Amino acid sequence: MATTDRHATTLALAHALSAAERGLSVIPLSRTKLPALRSPHRAEPHPSTPCHGECGRPGHGVYDATTDPARIRELFAAAPWATGYGIACGLPPHHLIGIDLDDKPGPDGPDCSATLRELALRHLFTIPDTVVVLTPSGGRHLWLSGPPDVVVPNSASRLAPGIDVRGAGGYLVGPGSRTEHGVYATAPGTAHLAPAPCPRSLLRLLTPPPRPRTRSASATGGPAGAAQGEGLIQFVLGARTGQRNTRLFWAACRAYESGIGEALAPRLTTAATQTGLAPHEARATIASAARVVGERGFG
Repeated sequence: MATTDRHATTLALAHALSAAERGLSVIPLSRTKLPALRSPHRAEPHPSTPCHGECGRPGHGVYDATTDPARIRELFAAAPWATGYGIACGLPPHHLIGIDLDDKPGPDGPDCSATLRELALRHLFTIPDTVVVLTPSGGRHLWLSGPPDVVVPNSASRLAPGIDVRGAGGYLVGPGSRTEHGVYATAPGTAHLAPAPCPRSLLRLLTPPPRPRTRSASATGGPAGAAQGEGLIQFVLGARTGQRNTRLFWAACRAYESGIGEALAPRLTTAATQTGLAPHEARATIASAARVVGERGFG
């Protein structure tokens, strides 16, 4: 292994041990941000039941996560190619929740920070001062602490386009990790902070109640459905340059999840074209939202 790789592994181990001292459970990661250790069951053709580490061998991804320094050293010793570490979410004492703002540089990239501020205004919450990790791609990870009796699921762009959530069963790349695209670093002024409690209004958005699988009268044609549809239309019309596709996708997802997607699609298309999107581009975005929602099993 090259000297630079050994140095990166040594640094990653040091950062992982430091995180464990703060009560954060960690695992070694490769340069691809994936768990560095492969599953010990990969050669088994048909394992009878999924193993989450009960066998005692390493290689179970986030289920290997630990705060035990001796165990952490063992995991890194078994993966000398590791150049980073992952922090497991949802575990005590912090019950970590990660808000991944996938901001992309350039005029057409999503402004996820602005979208989160809009959500905060609409749902009357404030993002507290907390740990912020800067990603090599220009994004940010906000660390929040959840209550022990609430399970926050992982999600991708469900909260809003470009905003992913890491909860139970997920992990965040820890600051100090080196990946193929660069180094993760704590934002200035936040390294000394503990993960702040997740605002209750935001927590409700992260743990939505089960949605009915049949369309209700209000969702398809009643006053509640009409009001929601009008709100989604206005959300799309309010898009600025660089937000048009992301706002349309988010609104279309909410419409299909609520059972009004097909009825609202023509109006969503018209609203999107009024903001400057080409009709075929708007229709493609709405169709993509319909596929994503269908794959999740809504409606």
